[in-house]
Parts: sequence; C-alpha cells; structure tokens
Amino acid sequence: MGNKLKNLGLIGIGMVAGVAASVQFSALAQKGGEAPLPLDELRQLADVYGLIKSDYVEKVDDKKLLSEAIAGMVASLDPHSVYLDQKDFAEMQEEVEGRFVGVGVEVAMEDGYVKIVSPIEDTPAYRAGIKAGDLITRIDNVPVKGLSLDDAIKRMRGEPHSKVMLTIARRGADAPWVVPVERQEIKVASVKGKMIEPGYAWLRISQFQEETVDELAAKIKELYAQNPAIKGLVLDLRNDPGGLLPSAIGVSSAFLPQNDVIVSTKGQLPESNATFYGRREFYAVRPGADPLGKLPAALKTVPMVVLVNTGSASASEIVAGALQDYKRAIVLGSQTFGKGSVQTLRQLTEDTAVKLTTARYYTPKGRSIQALGIVPDLKVDETPEGDGLNALQVREADLDHHLENEGDKSKPARHAAAKAKRDELEEEQRALALLKTAKPLEFGGKDDFQLAQAINHFKGLPVRLAKPDPDADQAAPAKLPGEEQKPPELKGGAQKK
Repeated sequence: MGNKLKNLGLIGIGMVAGVAASVQFSALAQKGGEAPLPLDELRQLADVYGLIKSDYVEKVDDKKLLSEAIAGMVASLDPHSVYLDQKDFAEMQEEVEGRFVGVGVEVAMEDGYVKIVSPIEDTPAYRAGIKAGDLITRIDNVPVKGLSLDDAIKRMRGEPHSKVMLTIARRGADAPWVVPVERQEIKVASVKGKMIEPGYAWLRISQFQEETVDELAAKIKELYAQNPAIKGLVLDLRNDPGGLLPSAIGVSSAFLPQNDVIVSTKGQLPESNATFYGRREFYAVRPGADPLGKLPAALKTVPMVVLVNTGSASASEIVAGALQDYKRAIVLGSQTFGKGSVQTLRQLTEDTAVKLTTARYYTPKGRSIQALGIVPDLKVDETPEGDGLNALQVREADLDHHLENEGDKSKPARHAAAKAKRDELEEEQRALALLKTAKPLEFGGKDDFQLAQAINHFKGLPVRLAKPDPDADQAAPAKLPGEEQKPPELKGGAQKK
C-alpha cells in the first residue's frame, strides 16, 4: 500500500495541476524565475486521474482520493514530511501541548513494519514492556505490512480507555507475542529532576514541549533550594525524541551566556536561513517576564554532563551540540539519532496542513546534525555488559529516503558498510540476549549505569568507556579545551516553529 499511496499522490497532483494548467500555468511557470512546470507529464497524470474516475471497478470519492494523494506525495520526500488531515492536525496540536490519546510510543517505519524508536516513560506501552527496537507486525490483528506509518498511527489512536491489540516481534524471541494496551490520554511531563546524592543534581527532559522552558526553570530553582552548592549537574536527554525549536533554544540558553548562537538553519527559502541566539525573543512562548530571568547565577558555570543515546533526536541534538561546541558540558553516552532537519507547518485550510522539511540544523560551529548526529565526548554503554537496546535502535541514516548530510561525502557507501558491520557485531548478540530478560531501564534510578559514570566524571573517578567502534559515523565531537573557535555569525532573522 505504501507504493500505492505514492502513486495516488502522483495521480492526485496530476488532477490538481491539470486543472491549474487551463487557468494559470503560464503565470506559475514564470513566478520567481522558477523552471517551467512539466506540462506534458502533468497532463498525463491528469489523464490517469480521469481513467480512475471512468474505468475503476467502483466509484472513487474525490475528497478521499485527493487527500491520500497529497499524503503520498509529501511522504515520498523524506521520513518527516507529512500531510495532516483534520484528525492528524488536531492530534499534532495536542502533542505540542504535551497531551494526546494513544499508547505512548515514538515510532518509525522499517521494512514495512512499525519500529519502536522509544516507548514514552510512564505510559501504557512502557508499562506493558514494549521496548525500543521492537517491531509492531499487527494492530488489532490487521497486518502492518503495507500500511503507511500514518495509517498505523491512526489505528493505534482512539478513545480513552479503549484497548488496542498489538502483535510484537522482538529480535531474538522465538515467536511474536500479542499484548493488549489500553489507550490513555498521554500527558507528558517534560521535565523531571532530583538530587542523586548531596551536591549532584539530575535533570531529565523527556520531550521539548511548549511548557518545557518554564518547567525547567521551576525544577532548577527547586533543586538549588534543596542544595545551593551543587557541584555537578547531569542533563539527561536520552530517548528524548525532540519537539519544539524555541524550547531547545531556551534549554540551551539556561546554561550558556546570553546572546550566544544556539543553532542555525539553512534551506531553499530566504526565511529558512536563520540564526537563533540565547535571547528571550527566541525561546519565550508567551508575553511577560523572561522564564530564565531569575535562575541562580551558578547555573552558568556549574560542571555539566549531558547524557544522550540513539533515541536522542532533533531538539535534543540541538541542545547537546550547542553545549558541546561551547565546551559548556561533556556529552556522555551513545551517538545520537541524527535528525537534523527543520519541519515547518504550512496550513492549507482551517483544519489541515502540511508539515514540510524546509531546512537543515547546524550547531554553533556549523556542524550538520543530519544523518550523523552528535558523537559523545565520552562514549559509555547503557549497561556494564554493553550498549543494550542502543545496539538495535534505528537511526536517521537507517530510514528509507532520509535527507542526506550534504557535508558527508562518503555517506552512501559508509552508511551501508557500517550498518552491515553492526549486524555482525558480537555486541548485538549480547543486546539480543538482554532483550529477553532486561526490564525497561529506569533513567535516574539506582541501576542507571550511564548516570553513575557521569557522577564518576564529576568526582574525578575512572569512567568506564565503551569499546571503540571503527565503523561508527564520525561526526566529530567538540575539540579539546584550548582549541575553541568562535561560532560563525550566520546571517538571518528569527523564525519560530
């Protein structure tokens, strides 16, 4: 069905373009000096649409056909561009606000199946034992193979307290297993925090939402009220799939000097070429006082470690990259997901829109995150036995038709070789064995190995590093102290997303 949707996308746009051809093709072709539209091909697609209307075995609803056509066309671009119909648009707005009705998973498409990128903490899926790397093969006994990712997500959504039956395939398991999961309104509290031990604080951001900067400021004040002499602060971004750009800018700004470049973007449109600074105008979501205005002064200099893993994506990578570039924090963990692209919402009607990839993100020093991610300064596995689920997690570079990193000259051959090599690693076999017995890792808990290594780093104790992987992507980490360079001043104005 995925290919069918793509074909429908072509058919639908052919019909629309065919109508336009009779009205304003000449004007459109000349707009902005763009290349002329391919009139012959568009007319051919319009003819195909006509054949569907006249010859197909049964009548086709125009609205449904065109809606699916647009969805297929947009989805063919990259994994993050998507058409949002009325229901999808409403759900997206709920997620931005930190709430939605579902089972609580971040997903991607792999080989025609829905792959779990990360279960969201404290959700029905998390409590049911669904893990990163699992494949959903059936939803309510309907095969996932052939569905688009959007269709699969829609089937997992529903009314609060209704149940959905998920068939899960886990690598290394003898057979798939079926688990009933109750849909709930997922309210994601984006910031958690506590004192790990006297003098050492832990802050976790699970997702970058509208309220994240306010929640972060409140939690920081609470921690400093408990212990005004914090000696080390861990910012935990593991399995954080990203979210809103202003929130990522605000989180970075909390720990960096005012006016520092946080991130820049480059794209085809002039407004896609922008630079974002650590100032209130770039991160505040509502009028009023600066949410970061009354934070403890010590926050700008307290020693920091940022924890990341393969599930750290997008906004998480912006924060980790900025703090790494300025040597403000040591980044510790596993190489991140590699989603370095900007999605802009273009509203089509009052209740439909297209979420379109319009630019790439760059760290303050001009490093592209896309399909490479952030390489930690200290590579530390998830457990003492190995990198656990991270050895199995999908990354941006593994997704079909992902946007390439234009600065990565050896990308196709190297990504293919690295992926094939990872499939042969003994480390993966250990991870598969762990999948059968391991409980979901409690970030911030007593058995959190990476957090323990971060505390060791603060105390000057040995840190147990991962074994080197010669085939890992080499998006260079920040240089050693003394090798700093001033971030580039890229031209551009503010852009909120």
